[in-house]
Amino acid sequence: MKRTGDAFKVLLIVGVVFLAGCIAAVPGEQVPTGPDTGDQPTVEAANGTVEVHYINVGQSVSTLVVGPEGETMLVDTGHYNDDGEYVLEYLQRHDITRIDHLVTSHNDADHIGGNAAIIDYYETEAEGIGAVYDPGIAASTQTYAEYLDAVEEHDVTLYETREGDTISFGAVDVDVLGPPEPYLENEARNENSIVLKLTHGETSFLLSGDAEDDQEEYLIDTYGAELQSTVLKAGHHGSSSSSSEPFLDAVAPQAVVVSSAYDSRYGHPTEEVLRRFADRSIPTYWTATHGNIVLVSDGNGVSIRTQRDAPTDPLSIRDAEPIEPGTSGEVVERTRLGGDPVDGGSGDGTDDGGDDTDDENETASTDPAAALEVATINADAEGDDQENLNDEYVVFENTGDEPIDLSGWTVEDEAAHSYEFPQGFTLDAGASATLRTGSGTDTDTELYWGAGSPIWNNAGDTVILSNADGEHVLEVSYE
Repeated sequence: MKRTGDAFKVLLIVGVVFLAGCIAAVPGEQVPTGPDTGDQPTVEAANGTVEVHYINVGQSVSTLVVGPEGETMLVDTGHYNDDGEYVLEYLQRHDITRIDHLVTSHNDADHIGGNAAIIDYYETEAEGIGAVYDPGIAASTQTYAEYLDAVEEHDVTLYETREGDTISFGAVDVDVLGPPEPYLENEARNENSIVLKLTHGETSFLLSGDAEDDQEEYLIDTYGAELQSTVLKAGHHGSSSSSSEPFLDAVAPQAVVVSSAYDSRYGHPTEEVLRRFADRSIPTYWTATHGNIVLVSDGNGVSIRTQRDAPTDPLSIRDAEPIEPGTSGEVVERTRLGGDPVDGGSGDGTDDGGDDTDDENETASTDPAAALEVATINADAEGDDQENLNDEYVVFENTGDEPIDLSGWTVEDEAAHSYEFPQGFTLDAGASATLRTGSGTDTDTELYWGAGSPIWNNAGDTVILSNADGEHVLEVSYE
């Protein structure tokens, strides 16, 4: 990996970049990648969770990764038209006070639009940028010049990043699969995108930048089955020049995320690429209709959470209404990869529009708990939260046709505050129950936590519902 400064004056540093101080390792410490690495290492049990946030930035892309220990990586920063405004607002809403790794997939203006603004903000008003990673191919745009000016002004470490490098990210493996040496296609920027594969336990995420057919072919020839990933971010915003059939077959994703505008002037995602997804029955999530998309991996499976309930059948995604970039609002779990859907695909966005098996339909119809939903979260009580605890509440609703026995079930927040439903408490079909934070006398529709202080964080939290056996049944996050 090359460390650069003063607008890409090159100092060669070989090895791995470490999170603490971004110090390059000596040769031999780098984790090998590619087809000649020999036997694959045994996958160890993953600790903690990894969040991958696909931010709704219109005809652009920006992906935030938060590691198990709070490490942060931001891949691309949105469009030059808004100077990364949507990205910066999103980071601030999620209390991201430092960017440990800022990765530029390539230097097109719709990927580096917020680089300068984000570097300026984090270096002057927050806790800084650990290092910037760049494929090293310049652009003759004002946006690119401002980006390099910000790097130089704040003396941020800048690495020219190529295939074979790895970025140290705690317990998460981050392998750089592109661009190769030498560059492809006479240094065309799209075809020399930084391609990252993030691996957490048995789950993985492939971020392919704007890689098109030539780089995809190179990746297939070089890595083959090693490309297999749980989730793929569709290359080049869903352009037909990316996400080729051989590439999709090599990656074999269980879900695809597309980042582009609803009314993209390029027609992204194109009908051709959507047909490729449909032919492989790949559920497709689109920032233009699902809004912000947050994937949470515990190392065994991936929880898919979106702002908006919208179709995931690739050929039906345009049937939904658009959601504008910058729209705030909670994300709600829609389904799990590697686990059962939250509600058996009963119309909340978990149904990808394909033909469900009889077994799946039977499971959805015979499990009453699948019909349990969080109908309302009122985290901000009127007036002083401390003095009005009973106006902080969560409403649970049974949307099914059978009663649900909630005896011994528990409700928790992210800070592990816990409430247990009383023995004998049953939520009738079509009924709802309100769990209030303060004290009072329980009824069939009103329950009281009995807490002496607020439970639900006004700035964002997660309602975690578990059954009497301790199995998580429902998780709903809000912002």
